Amino acid sequence: MATATNLGFPRIGANRELKKAVEAYWSGKSSGENLLAAASDIRRSNWRLQADAGIEQIPTGDFSFYDHVLDTAFLFDLIPKRFRELKPASDLDLYFLMARGLAGGQQTQALEMTKWFDTNYHYLVPEIGSDQHFTLARNTATDHFLEAAQLGYAARPVILGPVSFLWLSKSASDGSKPLHLLDRTRDAYEELLRRLASAGAAWVQMDEPVFAVDWNGRISPAALKQLYEHLAAAAPGVKILLSTYFGPLKENLEVALALPVHGLHLDLVRGPEQLEHALRAAPSGLTLSLGLIDGRNVWRADLARALSVAEQAAAVVSADRIMVAPSCSLLHVPVDLDAEDALEPEVREWLAFGKQKLQEVSLLAAALNKGRKAVETELKENAAVLARRNSSPLVRNPAVRDRISSITAADRSHNSPYSIRKQAQASTLHLPAFPTTTIGSFPQTGQLRRERLRRKNGVIGEEDYKTFIRKEIEYAIRRQEEIGLDVLVHGEAERNDMVEYFGELLEGFAFTKNGWVQSYGSRCVKPPIIYGDVLRRSAMTVDWWSFAQSLTQRPVKGMLTGPVTILQWSFVRDDQPRRDTCMQIALAVRDEVVGLEAAGCRVIQIDEPALREGLPLRAADAPAYLSWAVDCFRIASAGVADSTQIHTHMCYADFNDIVDAIAAMDADVISLESARSQMVLLEAFQKNRYPNELGPGVYDIHSPRIPGSSEMVNLLHRALAVIPPERLWVNPDCGLKTRQWDEVVPALQNMVAAARTLRSSAARDEVSSRR
Repeated sequence: MATATNLGFPRIGANRELKKAVEAYWSGKSSGENLLAAASDIRRSNWRLQADAGIEQIPTGDFSFYDHVLDTAFLFDLIPKRFRELKPASDLDLYFLMARGLAGGQQTQALEMTKWFDTNYHYLVPEIGSDQHFTLARNTATDHFLEAAQLGYAARPVILGPVSFLWLSKSASDGSKPLHLLDRTRDAYEELLRRLASAGAAWVQMDEPVFAVDWNGRISPAALKQLYEHLAAAAPGVKILLSTYFGPLKENLEVALALPVHGLHLDLVRGPEQLEHALRAAPSGLTLSLGLIDGRNVWRADLARALSVAEQAAAVVSADRIMVAPSCSLLHVPVDLDAEDALEPEVREWLAFGKQKLQEVSLLAAALNKGRKAVETELKENAAVLARRNSSPLVRNPAVRDRISSITAADRSHNSPYSIRKQAQASTLHLPAFPTTTIGSFPQTGQLRRERLRRKNGVIGEEDYKTFIRKEIEYAIRRQEEIGLDVLVHGEAERNDMVEYFGELLEGFAFTKNGWVQSYGSRCVKPPIIYGDVLRRSAMTVDWWSFAQSLTQRPVKGMLTGPVTILQWSFVRDDQPRRDTCMQIALAVRDEVVGLEAAGCRVIQIDEPALREGLPLRAADAPAYLSWAVDCFRIASAGVADSTQIHTHMCYADFNDIVDAIAAMDADVISLESARSQMVLLEAFQKNRYPNELGPGVYDIHSPRIPGSSEMVNLLHRALAVIPPERLWVNPDCGLKTRQWDEVVPALQNMVAAARTLRSSAARDEVSSRR
């Protein structure tokens, strides 16, 4: 009989219970015991939901207080010296110290943060020394398995595999991938498998998403096979399911099929073509886990098509060696559609969230085991929903499509090259050397969230709400003037989220009440759902910018989210190429850019933090993506005069392989996350001779820690080794919405002081040179 399985489930809780519990612990309002109890409640609720949906192998070990990569490092005692030296009072404080740089009243530099493959989930990068010893120091994985087993669930522990873990880590000395330490992981992983076997685990899911990327000779198939031979021998009573996802394995499929594992999971949503090869080459006795339900998007599956794929496998492999599953962990989708009663009914019926996807998995397994006749009613209903979506007038707008077809080369280009634009902007803006600014947002205070909720619930009217927002904007402007920033922002008090806000003002988007997805730690986002053609009918930010600029003589940036980021951080329609949807968004953003300039705005920031995230995992696929992604940014940004300065912002990604594409975007100024990495990423911009202005972040905004001015000066001196002083801006890593004002003000004061120190030093150097 085919088995209905799952690879992982959202850990935040149906109503973000984890966020509330973790933040209460951080603030000292709740104890560690309360946090552990809340975590247990979330796990039990998740297991019950999955069992009720018909899942027969339920994952354990997919829960995390902050991040599962950090959990793996913690499990194996890979704790850098700076954290150990502080001797935190508890394991929880040590864990959160690594994640946030602050815990239990102690602070230091947190681990670097970056994106998990091509998703919007952020993971913490383990730091591994050249003489690192891997030790199984904690029993969390076994404890969670036993917790589920004792409740009667058929549990399958989930472990981040050794190859992927090392791939995602960095050398503590030079920042390279410590893949040469693969053999050193063996003892710790063997001991973990032995403990799980003793606890009664029949299967262990070893997640190795790195099989879906280009290895370029950095991983030895022979060393990999030898390691897995040792792991298989260490606990012969446990069956290892090698779980791969996020794309086809291509040349790595042969390596995977040669490993001594009992099962192989394939993402057949992103790599359907690999099934035929796998069926032909799979060793006798290998179980195939078929990732047939999309774990990355929210649309109902085409069940008839998915079932045909499953039947293709069943014709070759006996049903008892088939698992049916989502394509990847459901970490990337909301928990449950049932609560979304405010969605447009026509759109709602097109959707499936985590719970509904598990029901689709169970239905496919039942169809394999009992035949199509047993699920005939469900298949007919599914086909009818898909047909209604395909023919719905909600999804297509002829005027939008006509405009896309008329885009010209001139629409993609500025009037003049950067060297000329720079002169025009200098004569307009009159900024000092090392100009200071922020990335855009200021703290989303509790009062602000309460007022937003009161407006949503009808307790206050629209005008009262706007009056409150104006006061928040004025507060932000006055604080920035007092701090001494050169280019101000209005603070984005009116925005619930940098993507959701714009989606609410554009046609073609739908929104949920509780469709939360974890971005990192306790930070959750509620991605919009793009179901139809995108159109801007009226201004989205012009009035708020105009009000902010009326309060000050200093320039205020217009703040927009770029088309690629809106695309990447939404659930995107799957009935047309992503490029087409992105072009539609780009034209909508362009209209807003032109509107801001017409209102008098001379500095406009179009954030694209997701540009790198959208890069395909395979190098061969990258040029096509980068071509249309850069095109979309240029369409959005190029409709202004030379004197209007265009900024963009990117963060929490490795930019080494896309610097040429970033240069091709031709923004006048780009701000980057670089504090956690200690400016290391700037080496790529130096090597590629990036021609425009750069603002490398000088402090980490995801940590509540307040760095001193001298620390920022040191980072800026590192930047000056790469960036000429006339092209260097001074700014934080990212927006400040997640921080508190009592953290933001002193940090920005220190940042402004650092910029002034550089100006004084530069002035002294100039005087000396004249002598």
